[in-house]
Amino acid sequence: MPKTKSTAGGQRVVLLDEIRGFAIICMVIYHTMFQLKFSFGVNIPIFFEDWFGIIRDIFAGTFIFISGVMCRYSRNNLKRGVQCFFLGMLITFVVPFFGSHITFGILHFLGVAMMLYGLAGEALEHLPSTAGIIIAVLMFVLTMNIPREYFVYNGNVFYEGGFIGIKGLFQWNIPNGAYVYNDLAPLGFYNSSYSADDYFPILPWIFVFLGGSYFGGWAKEGFLPKFFYNSHIKWLANVGRYTIWIYMLHIPLVYLICMLIFR
Repeated sequence: MPKTKSTAGGQRVVLLDEIRGFAIICMVIYHTMFQLKFSFGVNIPIFFEDWFGIIRDIFAGTFIFISGVMCRYSRNNLKRGVQCFFLGMLITFVVPFFGSHITFGILHFLGVAMMLYGLAGEALEHLPSTAGIIIAVLMFVLTMNIPREYFVYNGNVFYEGGFIGIKGLFQWNIPNGAYVYNDLAPLGFYNSSYSADDYFPILPWIFVFLGGSYFGGWAKEGFLPKFFYNSHIKWLANVGRYTIWIYMLHIPLVYLICMLIFR
């Protein structure tokens, strides 16, 4: 999320900025709806629809993917990761004043992912981009069900067991003991007492990030179509270059605006 130079052959990969700008706008809209629903009691029926959750994850995944791309252009991913994680911890301590609760949200995740890439990126970059993307997609599919799904029935919350594999094809069920302690929540293992308004565990999202890093190899070398390097919507690209500040500021601003309207 921190702004980095994304150029290839002397040209900026502007389309990535534009997509990231669109993704942060969608994220602000989602968080606004969340505040309206849970802090101010506004009825938003679509909030619990399955399709709405899928769209939310697509936009968040796009954000994570582009952050992975940007790691190919950063001179110091370890430093960026520390800074991003610090901002995530700042969010953790501040958002309770605005009716939210976040312990390992998207900023925490991105910070950890950047630090891991800073430590292992040189070794990872020896793998060809095509192979890296294929492996990243496969690993995401295999690990996407490690965080357990839940459903509500008669006011009670029930969890389905987590597993590694492809549902209905082959799977290895993870022992329930792995979900006893919430200390492992950053990895994707948590129990029914864990709750958070923004949660992106390392598994499976690290593979979206790594897939982006390998795509960034193509972008950095200028292998992408010219369309990626041309400017299409200038104001949207500008939004995409300052996503970190928009993310940090929109939470208190949205809450305060809603409070003025509904209270």
